[in-house]
Amino acid sequence: MSIRDERPREKTTDQKIFMCRRSFLAKLGLGTIAAGVGGIALVEAQRRGKLDTMNAIDGAARLLENPIQVPFQRPGVFPTTRNVKYDPGRAITTRFKAASQNNFYEFIGGQAGPVFKYVDDFKVTPWTVEITGECAKPRTFDLDDLFKIEHEERVYRFRCVETWAMVVPWSGFQLSMLLAMVEPTSHAKYVRFTSANRPKEMPGMRQSGWYPWPYFEGLRMDEAMNELTMVVTGVYGEPLLKQHGSPVRIICPWKYGYKNPKSIVKIELLREQPETFWHQSEPNEYGFFSNVNPNSPHRRWSQAKETLLDDPDTLVDTAIYNGYGKYVAQMYPDEPLEPLKAAISPPF
Repeated sequence: MSIRDERPREKTTDQKIFMCRRSFLAKLGLGTIAAGVGGIALVEAQRRGKLDTMNAIDGAARLLENPIQVPFQRPGVFPTTRNVKYDPGRAITTRFKAASQNNFYEFIGGQAGPVFKYVDDFKVTPWTVEITGECAKPRTFDLDDLFKIEHEERVYRFRCVETWAMVVPWSGFQLSMLLAMVEPTSHAKYVRFTSANRPKEMPGMRQSGWYPWPYFEGLRMDEAMNELTMVVTGVYGEPLLKQHGSPVRIICPWKYGYKNPKSIVKIELLREQPETFWHQSEPNEYGFFSNVNPNSPHRRWSQAKETLLDDPDTLVDTAIYNGYGKYVAQMYPDEPLEPLKAAISPPF
């Protein structure tokens, strides 16, 4: 039960309840800060005569649960200039909502939710990304290297396989620019991404040890080199938040969210198609391509409709390739263009 849910409506606060609340904040490691914020709130409450002690402590706790906690600053990079070529024709999702609802099983296993509450121990600096495999110049990039690459902002649609969607301003650069720096050979047909493997810092990994951690995903080489595919280091004009995949992630806006690996530490250029995390875990439900397509149902639900995070009570039609067909449709001659029966699996 949350602090807000258990709040009584009396004018004064019982001492046992007050001490319990302080104990809760102390367990979160927020006692000292809460005391300061709560103390200011209490003084103001007493002056106005409008808030009781419990309300003031609750206000302090809510302030300390702000999901928008930028992990570091790069003033020479952010904010970046927006490239309006890719604007999707939908309103940008409010930053608070986008930061409050995330799928990141390394922190919360089994569901989307308030990932931001579980990322405090996750260290995102220093950071390196190793690129290896079928390339002439394998290399390890640190954050300084990545931030030297010219950045821009693009507003993309984002579609989760669980049918919720948002519109997000990402900052970064085309993945093709990064791969060009290592000079892929003619044998490079696929790209494999590996995410951070830090169970001590990522509680979801400890709680769901049956998954094949660390997270890994893959793209075909033409998908990786497509102009839409981005290396992302920022969101809403600032460095990536931890729950969004700080400090570096991949975005492919025409694919379901799980094809967009977060907090990546390694990129491998391969000759053969790699296995992927969700296909290995649930081979009958998650395929390699996983393009957003209303005609291909998930085995357990339809993909024909979606809900926007800012308007969860309204269903809207799902667009094939998430609305980016003019950029990517030519890569998928076998993509279903007519609805498949819900009783069968999407083609993998």
